[in-house]
Amino acid sequence: MDLEERVKSIEERNKRVETDKAWETSIIRKVCICILTYVVVIIYSYIIRKYDNILLSSLVPVIGFTLSTLSLKLVRKIWEQKRDK
Repeated sequence: MDLEERVKSIEERNKRVETDKAWETSIIRKVCICILTYVVVIIYSYIIRKYDNILLSSLVPVIGFTLSTLSLKLVRKIWEQKRDK
């Protein structure tokens, strides 16, 4: 690998790292996590009225976190497209 290719590779990596950092601190990401967590808690509240179970109660943070990480990929792609313009 020659010097130009190495520099180009480093610049591409730096751009990805900058985008990752911007996403982690973006208000869009934080709002989406809040909304998804809120929806999960509402659904959970309706379910838990019928069942008072510690195992079921323990699933709330797991489900909220999992949904936020899975669904935010689409939101991130849209955010990146708008950010790059």
